[in-house]
Amino acid sequence: MGSKSKYSLQRTMIIYFLLIGFASLLVGVEFLADTNSPELKEKLVSNFNKYSQNQIEISEVFAPIEELRNKGFLMVGIIMFVMIIVLTMFIKNITEPLQHMIEISKSISKGDLSHTITIDANNELAELGSVINEMTSNLQEIILHSKNMCLSGKEFVSKTSFIQNRQHLDAGEIVRLGYDIDDLKREVDMLSELIEFFSFYTVEK
Repeated sequence: MGSKSKYSLQRTMIIYFLLIGFASLLVGVEFLADTNSPELKEKLVSNFNKYSQNQIEISEVFAPIEELRNKGFLMVGIIMFVMIIVLTMFIKNITEPLQHMIEISKSISKGDLSHTITIDANNELAELGSVINEMTSNLQEIILHSKNMCLSGKEFVSKTSFIQNRQHLDAGEIVRLGYDIDDLKREVDMLSELIEFFSFYTVEK
């Protein structure tokens, strides 16, 4: 992962909240501008004058306020629409990848190392997925070396037990036994070198 994507998830979260804040700010400013506009006051005064002269009905007097109320409903609908879009993007880009990593991590903790995490993104979640995949690969390598060493150890024990029960050993058997010891030593050394790369919990006394 390059340095460009180091804080891309943080930027994404900031953008999501800025979108909601920007939409709310625009709607709030528009609503305040309408409620404090001279045109609204002039319409209301004009309607009251017309009503006092019996030129309009009482329901028409507050028509500008009803228009403002309907516009307020529209603004609330716009904010809700923006929030739904942001929520959908949040679920797709953050929640779903996190859930995917949790499910794979649970499988790994149960001993199933056959799964890998795949996240089609270029952010911290994808980097975390790559780290988990690398950890799984290291575990597989350790387990594979451990299995090979266990098989070699069992074969060596079987051969030495068989040889131990015999009273005399010829030169060929001694040479083969030396080869088996060298092979087992190489596998133990390889596994030891691999384990040296890891740090373990220590209990302070």
